[in-house]
Amino acid sequence: MALAAATLAACGAERPEVLLGITQANQTIETSDPPPDKKDDSGPQRTASNVPLKALASGEKPPQFVLFSFDGVGVSENWDLFLETAKDADARFTALMTGLYFLADDHKKEYQGPGYNPGESSLAFGGSKAEVVEQVEYLNRTWYDGHEMGTHYVGHFCAGTKNPGKDWSTAEWNHELDQFFRLMTDWKTINNLPDAPDLAFGPDVVKGGRTPCLEGGMGELFPALGDHDMTWDSSKAARQPGIYWPTKVGSIWEFPVPYTWSPPLQHRQTALDYNYWYTFNEAKDTPSKAPEIRKIVKESYDYMFRRAYEGNRAPLVIANHFNDWSGNAFNPATADFMSEVCVKPETICATYQDVIAWMEMQDPQILGVWEDMPAVAVDANS
Repeated sequence: MALAAATLAACGAERPEVLLGITQANQTIETSDPPPDKKDDSGPQRTASNVPLKALASGEKPPQFVLFSFDGVGVSENWDLFLETAKDADARFTALMTGLYFLADDHKKEYQGPGYNPGESSLAFGGSKAEVVEQVEYLNRTWYDGHEMGTHYVGHFCAGTKNPGKDWSTAEWNHELDQFFRLMTDWKTINNLPDAPDLAFGPDVVKGGRTPCLEGGMGELFPALGDHDMTWDSSKAARQPGIYWPTKVGSIWEFPVPYTWSPPLQHRQTALDYNYWYTFNEAKDTPSKAPEIRKIVKESYDYMFRRAYEGNRAPLVIANHFNDWSGNAFNPATADFMSEVCVKPETICATYQDVIAWMEMQDPQILGVWEDMPAVAVDANS
């Protein structure tokens, strides 16, 4: 069952520090312009990054980065939970938007997935026009709170559908991304909502994402990401057990979903909420078991963090959804973990883009000492 769970992936749903410059060789270089998100003071101001761009000195430890991300981000009380938890802990997370939620049900035929008829998808669309507007309002709130916006694509076509993402060509991934960015850009026109609030950000801020069900080959997906000026992906199940540093494949940074030892399960486990659920009882809805599942997930996350923090300091990817699966067993565990670890010394709960900016400004030889360390949380002793 553990091996099956390692290959499965989930379905979709679903104080500010102004950095005045960059540092090189431990010296801050002041920049002439204020950060882009602080230039216009005529409207709401976006919370700044929490990652100091400081180069490591030889022998200095990197921060322990933790990257929380949420697939789909449909309107839910759990969205409020994580916005509030993140604010209290000075954490940032990444919201992976599903393009379907930009489309009211009455306009669903505006989307056509690769190899599908107009209006076909594996998930529900955005509901009523009022629900689409509410979705945008939540996205705006998330953006202004300093969180990153990514993509969870659109149709959510996984294994078992007539043309699953695992079989898509680069042209099909390009088509899907074109659809996503069109819906994100033109949602007001498509849904005939001229008086709705604008989306507070544009397509240019979306630099990465996670594919539905972790499907899609790097050889086909990554060229499409490059064609859309994207720089990172977090769709691949880890190529080896344990937690290790992200790698760059061409122009794309790959942050794998970890496959690590879980002390409460006593075996390795793909660290995605749905996969924990599948391992527990093949994803059967059993709300009475929510406390037991919550304990398993929290203890697994705690182990992963401790091993990384005390070991190679590799960024820790925590992949989650806002879904209330099995009595909302998973979100409280993730929120508890966020509230505890993000306030620890030498720990920063950050976005993918900020971690990439930090990595790319480091001396390769100094950072390489840490990147070359063995993976951690491979088993009960590592």
